[in-house]
Amino acid sequence: MPSPIVNEYYLNAKYWYWNGYKIAWNLKGNILNQPIVFIHGFGACSAHWRNNINFFMEKGYSVYSVDLLGFGNSDQPGIGQVGALDNGVWCDQIEDFIKDVIRPHNSKKITLIGNSLGSLVAITCAVSIPDQILGVIASPLPDQIKIQKKYFKIKPLFRKIKNNLIKVFFVLIPIELILLIVVKLRVINLGLNSAYFKKEKVDKELINIIKKPVLRDTAARSLRAMCIGMSTRNDKLKATYLLNRLCRVEKIPVLLIWGEKDNFIPLFLGKRIANLYSWVELKIIPKSGHCVHDEDHKKFNEISYQWINDLKPLKK
Repeated sequence: MPSPIVNEYYLNAKYWYWNGYKIAWNLKGNILNQPIVFIHGFGACSAHWRNNINFFMEKGYSVYSVDLLGFGNSDQPGIGQVGALDNGVWCDQIEDFIKDVIRPHNSKKITLIGNSLGSLVAITCAVSIPDQILGVIASPLPDQIKIQKKYFKIKPLFRKIKNNLIKVFFVLIPIELILLIVVKLRVINLGLNSAYFKKEKVDKELINIIKKPVLRDTAARSLRAMCIGMSTRNDKLKATYLLNRLCRVEKIPVLLIWGEKDNFIPLFLGKRIANLYSWVELKIIPKSGHCVHDEDHKKFNEISYQWINDLKPLKK
C-alpha cells in the first residue's frame, strides 16, 4: 500500500507553469507557517521525501516539494527546447517558484532541504537569493571541493572545443537504448541497492518512484540535456565557487547530513567541506548510505528539525 505522501503525489499533485513548462509541486501544512522547500536528487522526485514531509507538517511548518524540470511529473524538455539542464537552470526554477507560488502568501525566510543534486541546487539558490534563505540542509552535497586558492583557467577556445565535444558525444550516444536496458535489466534496482546501505529499505514503492519517470517517452531527451548541462556548466555553478561565495558574502547557515556508508559521495568529502568552512556543520549518520532522509528518516527528521528550530542567522 502506498504511503500517504506517495499516494498524494500521484493523485493530487499541483501544477505550476514556468517558462512554458509544467512543473509538479505540492504543499502540506498551513500556507502561512514557516516555509520549507524540499528539493529531490538526481533521478528522483518529490515522492522520495515520503518519510519526511508529514513530519515537518506536523511540527507546524509549511512544507513545499517540487519536481525539478526534467524529473518526476514535471515536463522533460530536451536540448532542442531548453538547450541544457544544470543547477543554474534549476536554481532559476526554484527562485521563480518562491516568487510566484510562496511569496503571494508568505514573506518568511525559507529553509531549503536537498538530497544530492537537490543540495547543489539549494546552495546555488542560497548564493543567488541570500536575503530570502534562512538556511540550507544538504544531504549530501555533490561536486569535488578544490582546496587550492587559485585555479587553472582553461582558455576560452579550449573550453569551447571541450564543451562542443561533450555535446557531440551525448547527442550521438544512444541514451534511448540505454534507458530501455536500464529498465529491462533492472539496473535501477542495482543502483538503489548501491545507494542504500540498508537493503531492506529498497522496497517496491521506492523502485516505482524512480522507475516511472524513466518510462516516459521524453525521459531520454531530458537526460541528454542534463548530461550536457552538468558536464559543460560554468565553474560558478560548482560547489567550490558557491561555498566560497557564501563564505565571503553571506555565510548562510548550512547543515550537512552525511551517511557514513555513502558509496556515491564518500564521507571524506563531507569532512573536507566541514574542515574548510568552519560555519558549515556536519552530522554523520552511522550505517546509512546516500539517501539518509529515506533510509534513516527518523534520525534525519529529528536532526533537521532541531537544527531548523535553533536556527539563527550567522553574523557576517
